[in-house]
Amino acid sequence: MGQTITVRDLHKRYGDVHAVDGVSFVVEEGEFFGILGPNGAGKTTTLEIIEGLREADSGEVDVLGMRPWPRNSKLLLRIGVQLQATSFFERLTAREQIRTFASLYGVGAKKADEMLATVGLEDKADTPAQQLSGGQAQRLSIACALVHGPDVVFLDEPSAALDPQGRRNLWDLLRKINDAGRTVVLTTHHMDEAESLCDRVAIMDNGKILELGPPASLVRGLDSATRISIETGTMSVEQAKELAGPDADVDDDGVSLTIATRTPAPVLAALAERNALAGLQVRGATLEDVFLNLTGREYRA
Repeated sequence: MGQTITVRDLHKRYGDVHAVDGVSFVVEEGEFFGILGPNGAGKTTTLEIIEGLREADSGEVDVLGMRPWPRNSKLLLRIGVQLQATSFFERLTAREQIRTFASLYGVGAKKADEMLATVGLEDKADTPAQQLSGGQAQRLSIACALVHGPDVVFLDEPSAALDPQGRRNLWDLLRKINDAGRTVVLTTHHMDEAESLCDRVAIMDNGKILELGPPASLVRGLDSATRISIETGTMSVEQAKELAGPDADVDDDGVSLTIATRTPAPVLAALAERNALAGLQVRGATLEDVFLNLTGREYRA
């Protein structure tokens, strides 16, 4: 596969704030690539530079073999952009909205209507955009970004403020977009979203990329304990400590007794021998654990 996006030593300052500080990465053709990070990490600024919405102070960006800045009209026809916040035209219906966006690219009304069906909004075609639910509005926003058939799609926190059902429906749509051969670049705060959708992720903080790779590889590289939980009352904390050994941590919150250990196999075997598997749950490390290990746990405004 070819390289769809190449970013080399990207820098962007706002006064004393180094929003993007030497970022470099490559996105392959057809890849689903995620950019993760806490608030203020530099995700959106990086994405806006790649999209051609913002000029970098230094560094190089190539998208489909073209430079996005200054604004490149040839490139604009081949990329689709869904921003964090999308404002629709007042009093226009969903159908009128997407037909308006389509007309800007010389795309006919028939294809615009087909895109509404693709994102599951055919039955909402005559509904004013301001009356759509959060999930429906996000799908309309993505439809507007896709209506001209772009090769690369940029999505900036597309599932923000969606309920769990809306998020899962959106994931199905994003998988369908990627399966159709489009390269997708996503920023998100939801680690489960990135773990489920992305082929590779870059974890950013303070304008730098801290780790980059497939989510499963990043998780495997984390030296983290496995958490084994059983129902409270199955055994005492003292019994669990004796069973798990001195290197394990044991906690009982009144609902579950949890053993955190780096040697889960003998612990599970010992629990099975005691017939103490009631309510058993086993949890290994996740991408969220990797994220917190790299970026810390302090609150970010």
